[in-house]
Amino acid sequence: MGNLRNCKRCGALFVYNGNPLCQKCIAEDEEIYKMVREYIEEHPKSTTFQVSEALDVPVDKILQFLREGKLELSDENINMLLACERCGTPIRSGRYCAECSLAMEEKLLGRSARRDSYGRTGRITGGSKRNQMYTVERRKRR
Repeated sequence: MGNLRNCKRCGALFVYNGNPLCQKCIAEDEEIYKMVREYIEEHPKSTTFQVSEALDVPVDKILQFLREGKLELSDENINMLLACERCGTPIRSGRYCAECSLAMEEKLLGRSARRDSYGRTGRITGGSKRNQMYTVERRKRR
């Protein structure tokens, strides 16, 4: 049998799957997320406090969705500000701006990292073919 734990929020006993919440609480969070997302789409210039009051959802829950990357602010959401936890730069989603994320990754990995045009990071290598990616067809040709 799996690892049994008590739900962090409601205290119910459940089989732990990496999330400290039971399925009931996860489903409740998902419903709240859908309501918040729809409200923000319909009222793009509303503030975090206005969304909170209109939906009776705690401000912390809205900020949690933004920090987790579930919600992303559009250019129209000028009144809902989220700041990088490291430098304070305004961001649309997550916890850190792109520059701070890259700097922390470089420091953590102890080597240079770079971002491609899709925002993904990769190690700067000396051109070793062992570190390159290939499609199956290209690999067969070699």
